[in-house]
Amino acid sequence: MKIPGWWEALLLAAAAWRVFQLIARDDILDRPRARLLRLGDWKKGQKVPEGYRVKWADFITCPYCAGFWISVVWWSAWQITGHWTLVVAVPFALSAALVAIDKPLRPED
Repeated sequence: MKIPGWWEALLLAAAAWRVFQLIARDDILDRPRARLLRLGDWKKGQKVPEGYRVKWADFITCPYCAGFWISVVWWSAWQITGHWTLVVAVPFALSAALVAIDKPLRPED
């Protein structure tokens, strides 16, 4: 078993954070997330439909829950094939850096 150095750990952490954001919060995955949670065409302000998967919603939006398992997947992939996992992690880490830079600079909506 390998222990990642600081650079690898930073890349893996940034990639895990970005994947968590994509799954839990980004607008681009609203439709698949709604389908998974059985929200259908639910809109804010409406009554939550029957069959809504509350536990799944809690899981995929919780950084302690889903974030842990996403991190385990990244770390396991790095254990199996370190170089190629880092190659895949770099675009996610760069995206995370852009988000971190953009948020403080963006004017309030």
